[in-house]
Amino acid sequence: MLLTQLALGSAMIVATAIVHTGGLVALIALLMRHTALGRADAKVLHVARYVALVVLAVFLLHAFEIWIWAVLYMLLGEFEELARALYFSTTVFTTLGFGDVVLTPRWQLLSSMEAANGIILFGLSTALLFAIFTRLLQRLELGE
Repeated sequence: MLLTQLALGSAMIVATAIVHTGGLVALIALLMRHTALGRADAKVLHVARYVALVVLAVFLLHAFEIWIWAVLYMLLGEFEELARALYFSTTVFTTLGFGDVVLTPRWQLLSSMEAANGIILFGLSTALLFAIFTRLLQRLELGE
């Protein structure tokens, strides 16, 4: 059973990494075409609007990945209610881990793998947000 959990967890990590990377690449391409990232004459409100939109887009990307894990838990029979599966997945993916809802011993290794997955993807998102914000600030002409 351990090998099954490792294989399934690894497949989920690969799947969410592909989704995350694809989402971030698409977001960067969109930003490069339509935002202040490519312009030297950006205004403060223009920059703030795009930072807020990027944060929202990254949040939605993480939410989608949490849903993917929650659906897996439902398919494995770990939860009967989607709301409970989403709650569990959210607390694990964000590494909050209240511990008030847990998986059965048969699948509990998956929760550790989801937590590792979440922390890595949040780190990637944070790096991207920092890079975008830095680039926007570099382009921003002070005093405008």
